[in-house]
Amino acid sequence: QVQLVESGGGLVQPGGSLRLSCAASGGDFSSAGMGWYRQAPGKQREWVATIVSGGWTYYQNSVKGRFTISRDNAKNTVYLQMNSLKPEDTAVYYCNGMQSWGQGTQVTVSS
Repeated sequence: QVQLVESGGGLVQPGGSLRLSCAASGGDFSSAGMGWYRQAPGKQREWVATIVSGGWTYYQNSVKGRFTISRDNAKNTVYLQMNSLKPEDTAVYYCNGMQSWGQGTQVTVSS
C-alpha cells in the first residue's frame, strides 16, 4: 500500500517562499514519476509539476521560473520549492505518484 504524506504548507506573504515535501512509503519510489497538483477554492484540481525517474522536470507555464520540483530517492521524498509566491498560488497542494494521492497541504499567499 503506497502512502504519500505532504508537509510544508502555510501562510506566506506575496513574494515569499515555501518548500513542500512529500514522503512516500510502500512503493518503488526511485522508479516512479512524481507530481504536484493543486486545487484552489471553487476550481478543479490542476497539474503543477512533474519529475520523472531520470530527473527530467516539467512545469505548468504559470509556475515556470518560480517553482522547482526535485527528488531525493534515498529519502523517498519529492519536494516543491516555491518562490515569488502570488495570491493566485493559494490552493491545497497534493502529491501524486505510484497511483496514489497524498492528503494535501494548504498554501495561502496573502498579505
